[in-house]
Amino acid sequence: MSYVSKSVVVRARLLAPAFLLMGLAACSGKDETAAPAADAAKPAAATPTAPVAPPAVSSKVQAMGSEELRESASQALRENRMYAPAGDNAIEYYLALRDKTPDDASVKSALTDLLPYTLIAAEQNLAREDFEEGQRLIALIEKVDPKAPALPRLKQGITRGVEVAAQRTTEETDRVKREAEAKTKQLAEQQKLAEQRTREAAAAQQIAAQQPVAAPAAAPAPTPAAAAADTARREAEQRQQQAAAQAAAAARQTAAPTLRPVSTPAPRYPADALRSNTSGEVLVEITVGTDGSVTSARVLRATPARTFDREALSAVKRWRFEPVAAPVTTRRTLAFSPGN
Repeated sequence: MSYVSKSVVVRARLLAPAFLLMGLAACSGKDETAAPAADAAKPAAATPTAPVAPPAVSSKVQAMGSEELRESASQALRENRMYAPAGDNAIEYYLALRDKTPDDASVKSALTDLLPYTLIAAEQNLAREDFEEGQRLIALIEKVDPKAPALPRLKQGITRGVEVAAQRTTEETDRVKREAEAKTKQLAEQQKLAEQRTREAAAAQQIAAQQPVAAPAAAPAPTPAAAAADTARREAEQRQQQAAAQAAAAARQTAAPTLRPVSTPAPRYPADALRSNTSGEVLVEITVGTDGSVTSARVLRATPARTFDREALSAVKRWRFEPVAAPVTTRRTLAFSPGN
C-alpha cells in the first residue's frame, strides 16, 4: 500500500470527528470576540500561569529518520495512538515527517485528519483540569495549524482554568481554617464548662465534709449534697472525656492530607466505542502512596459495563500527585464522551 493510500484510509477513519472540528470553530468565534473586552476590564493582579509544555514534538521523535517515522506513524494509527502518549503517537511522527519532507501531500493530509481528534482531547483535558496534558495537545494543534480557529479559545481556557483552580484551592484552604478555628473555640468553651463543673463538685464535697455525722458508730448515709457533688463530678469527667475525643477527631480531620494532582493524563478512547459514538463513565477507587503515585486502582461502577474499564484503569495508574504524609484512598469519575 502506498503512503498516499494510507492517508486515504486515515481520512476515512477520521472523517466523523471532522464535523466536530467545524462545531468547535463556530463556537470559538463568539468566545474570541467577547473575551478580550472582558479581560481588559479586569484589574491587573498576580495570577497563576498555565503550565509550560515541552516542545510539541519530542527530541527523540525529531531525531528519527523519514522511513522510521513513516513506519512508526502507521503503527501508531493501527494501535489508536493518535495523539498520546507523549513522544509515541501518530501526530508527532507526522509532524516530524512534515519537517523532513515538507512537500509530501500524504503527510499533510494525515495531519489534517488527525487534528479533530487532538482538538477533542484538548477540550476534555481542560474540562477535567489536566492543564499539563491540555497544554501539550494545544502545542500539537498549533504546530499542525498555527491559524486553527479554536486555538485562542483553548489557550484562554488554560489561563482561566488555572485561575479558577487556584481560587478554589484558596477557598478550600480558608474554609478548612475557619472550621478548625470554630472547632477549637467550641472545644475551649466545653473545656471551660467542664472545669467549672469540677469546681462546683469540689465545693459540694467540701460542704458535705463539714456537716456533722449523726451516728459516729454507723457508716454515714450519703447526704443530698454529697450525692449531688458525686453526680456533678461524674458529669464533669464525662464532659472532659468527650471534649478530649472531639479535639482528637478535629486534629485528625485538620491533618488529613489533601491530594494535589501533578499529572492526570486522560484515558484513551476505545476505538470500537468511538466508531459507535458510545459515551459513558467509570467510577474508580484509587490509593495514592506517599510518593504521589497510584499504588492500587479498581473499578467500582461503569456505564456501560466493561466498555471503558480497561482504559480508565490504565489512565489512573499513570496519574501522579504531590507526595503526602500517609497513603490516601479516594474516588474519581472518568467521563467518556466523543462529543466533549
